[in-house]
Amino acid sequence: MANSGKRLKSARAAIDRTRAYPVDEAVGLLKSAASAKFDETFELAMNLNVDPRHADQMVRGTVNLPSGTGKTVRVAVFAKGDKADEARAAGADVVGDDDLAAQIQAGQIDFDRAIATPDMMALVGRLGRILGPRGLMPNPRLGTVTPNVAEAVQAAKGGQVQFRVEKAGIVHGGVGKASFDQDALVANIRAFADAIIKAKPAGAKGTYVKGVHISTTMGPGVAVEIASLTA
Repeated sequence: MANSGKRLKSARAAIDRTRAYPVDEAVGLLKSAASAKFDETFELAMNLNVDPRHADQMVRGTVNLPSGTGKTVRVAVFAKGDKADEARAAGADVVGDDDLAAQIQAGQIDFDRAIATPDMMALVGRLGRILGPRGLMPNPRLGTVTPNVAEAVQAAKGGQVQFRVEKAGIVHGGVGKASFDQDALVANIRAFADAIIKAKPAGAKGTYVKGVHISTTMGPGVAVEIASLTA
C-alpha cells in the first residue's frame, strides 16, 4: 500500500491542477502514471449543465467505442425459438425465457447486459424491480429490445457502452484500459464525448458541457480541454 501511495502522490505532483490539458496530453500523463499490478481502466466523466429530474433534460444512449472496452461483457438474451438460436450463435452467454426469469428472481445475475426480443417484454417487465436498479433493464431506446438479437449481442460484445446522466448532471463511463496505446484511448474518449454532445437534450440551456475529466482506476483525475475532444 505504501508503494501505491507513493505512485499516486508522484502522479498528482506531475499534474497541474490549475489547467485543462489537450486530450492526448492528458492520456499520456495518466498512462505514464499507471503502474498498478492490474490493467487499470480509463474513465471519462463529463459534467453537464442539465437537471435530469426534468424529462427534457435527460441524457442517455449508447456509443460504440472504436477500440473496444478492453473488458469481457457477459450478455443475457430473453428469446425463444429461432431468435434464441441466433443469440447463441452470436455469442450470448445466457439465453432463455421463463427459465432465465426464474434464475434472475433467484438472484442469479451473472451478466452485464440484458437484451430481449419485443415479444419477451411482458415477461421481462415483471423483472423491472430487480433489473432496473442495476441498469440491466432492456430498453428499445438503447437498442436492447430488438428483433435483431444477433446484432445487439455483437454490439454489446464489441465495445458498445451505455451512458446515462446522474442526478448531479455527470455522465461517466469506462473508455478503455491502460494497456491500450494512446491513439486508441484518444479515439475512444472522443467517440464517447461526441455521443454525449450529440445527445444534448432539448431542455438544456446555456453551456452544455461544463467540464471534462479523465482518470484511471488508481490514478488522479486530469481536466481535459473541451475543444480538444472535437479536434
